Amino acid sequence: MNLAAWTWAITIIACLFFLFMSFRFREKASSSFAQYAIAGGTLPFALILFTDIATIMGVGNFVGHAAKGYEIGMANIPFVVGEQGAKIVFALVFAGFAAKFSYNTIGELMNDLLLRDKMSRALIGILTACIMIAWIGGQAKGMGDLFAVFSGTDPLWMILFFSAIFILYTMIGGIYSVVWTELIQGGLIVVLGLWFYYQVFARTDFSFSTLQANLNEVGAGHLIAFQLSFAEVATLFITGCFGVLAAQVYWQRCFAAREPKSASRAMLYSGIVAIVFTSLTTMAGLVTKAENPNLDPNQAMPWLILEQMSQTTALLFFLLVFLAAISSAASLLHSAAVIIINDLVIPHTAGKTDNQYVRYTKWCVLLVGVFAIGAALWAQSIIGLFSMAYTMAGGGVIPVLLVGLLWKRKRQERFQMGMHNSRVSPWGARIGLVSGAICSVTWGILWGVLIAALLTVLISYFVPRKRDLAAEPTAPSP
Repeated sequence: MNLAAWTWAITIIACLFFLFMSFRFREKASSSFAQYAIAGGTLPFALILFTDIATIMGVGNFVGHAAKGYEIGMANIPFVVGEQGAKIVFALVFAGFAAKFSYNTIGELMNDLLLRDKMSRALIGILTACIMIAWIGGQAKGMGDLFAVFSGTDPLWMILFFSAIFILYTMIGGIYSVVWTELIQGGLIVVLGLWFYYQVFARTDFSFSTLQANLNEVGAGHLIAFQLSFAEVATLFITGCFGVLAAQVYWQRCFAAREPKSASRAMLYSGIVAIVFTSLTTMAGLVTKAENPNLDPNQAMPWLILEQMSQTTALLFFLLVFLAAISSAASLLHSAAVIIINDLVIPHTAGKTDNQYVRYTKWCVLLVGVFAIGAALWAQSIIGLFSMAYTMAGGGVIPVLLVGLLWKRKRQERFQMGMHNSRVSPWGARIGLVSGAICSVTWGILWGVLIAALLTVLISYFVPRKRDLAAEPTAPSP
């Protein structure tokens, strides 16, 4: 068979396997909303580890960052370190904390412990869902572009086909079908990823100086230099870091973990894998630039694999990216649907049963999937789509979260489910969330984070919640 036929065969077989897994867990996932969303908080370390790896290492980390490496070179590394290093920050600071609770979303956590405000919870839900939708669109766009190169098929049809598969198997099996397929996918991604980088860097004899010389020969030596100001580095780092810290998919994995230690260890190990692999992907884009400096950046990695390597290598690379894309897309789609139902629907509905909420979530998977396809067709680049969502959510949600956790009403008391212990008021949270998102997009995330934090504190101080105001001692009468 030729390359196009093999590509279709691999795609169809993998899709059938994913659908089989979803039907296998359909009944268990549908037993309650908590089971559909977080597996009842029962997942062991191995499942958390490999679902983290499979979710993190999406098509953007194997294709999108190669395009940025081809386009801007080493200047992409601060964003990579911020985006991927945030997983390590999350593991060390937040994962163990989050795993102590059995919330379904970060919005629910912030609402119960810090805010107690339905409007703020809805705003958090909207902002964090934006990250998930952008990531889903990025997986679909990257897979469509890659499949078009490998098979000669119009990328539009591949985007639609690919999206239909991950929407269907996520609808049916919930988090169970996601994590059990990713147990296999995550292991294969690590093995195939190491093989892939070996194949790419063998072309430069594993020598940085050889790569630099090759870039100089094609007039692209400037890409190897790290010529960024401190403000540019800080903006790229914080955009990636705060965006990931606001990502529901990682909080959700912690809520689903059987114990806090499993959640923090899994995120730490997967974060290390991610930062190494994604930095190498950026460098792989430079290898392509040295060999062909006249490509569309989005075609850098497909060209290198298809034109410069054997058919077997090309097929294995396609399998790697396909597994990465569909596992990430399913995880993110599931998380986005859970956010919308949990933070925008449940707080405003009463008298509904668990089964009804599960049914709502399944239909929401379909609606979010369709919306994400539109995002994939609209976006100019995978990383550009991610960056915009990171900026909005990271600049709005994370400053309010940090202020809420640090500015306690009772400093000595630990946060516990059902107990509110923060001085952030509803209006402080609302203004902080909106101003952070808008200012981050308008003036950059550094200004957005600063303004959001300051306004959250100031508004909460001058417009406290009624309960806090009533609790303050009154001055004695003259």
